[in-house]
Amino acid sequence: MTDLGPVAWPPAPIRTERLVLREPEARDRAAFIELLASPEVHAYLGGSRPRDELEREVPEVPERWPGSFVVDLGGAMIGQILLRRATGHRRPAAVGKVDLGYLFLPRAWGFGYAAEACAAALDWFDGVLPGEPVVLATQTANVGSMRLAAKLGFTELERFRAWDAEQWLGMRSPVTLSD
Repeated sequence: MTDLGPVAWPPAPIRTERLVLREPEARDRAAFIELLASPEVHAYLGGSRPRDELEREVPEVPERWPGSFVVDLGGAMIGQILLRRATGHRRPAAVGKVDLGYLFLPRAWGFGYAAEACAAALDWFDGVLPGEPVVLATQTANVGSMRLAAKLGFTELERFRAWDAEQWLGMRSPVTLSD
């Protein structure tokens, strides 16, 4: 699920104009719980989890694994970027490719942070695994996610029905050294 092959982990923090992408730390636990318990964040992801359940289950230092970045703004977590091998994907076109996922706290929406963070994570990915395509799946009803996918260069592979909603699967062509 998280296999990025020969990628050295963790990388040095990735800095953008406004953000830092880094490994999870103990100080991020409350933000992780807020992110996973948010009905707004999970409106297109099957629903949020109960806060009391998360309080019991989320470890003191949130799980660290290759491809999981905390998005930090001014020393506080505002979201998470996930790059992971799509081994259990429902769509054959995605199996074995790296899947981009992202979650941001509602207070961080509308400022371009998701685009900035995802672009930085994809740039990092292109540097460590050049030539690898990346896929992204979202509900077509999630207009913001559809806009972000287009902005990041994802093009539609297919639409399909799952979880009682129309889903969209896009792919970002690999960047090679000759590009």
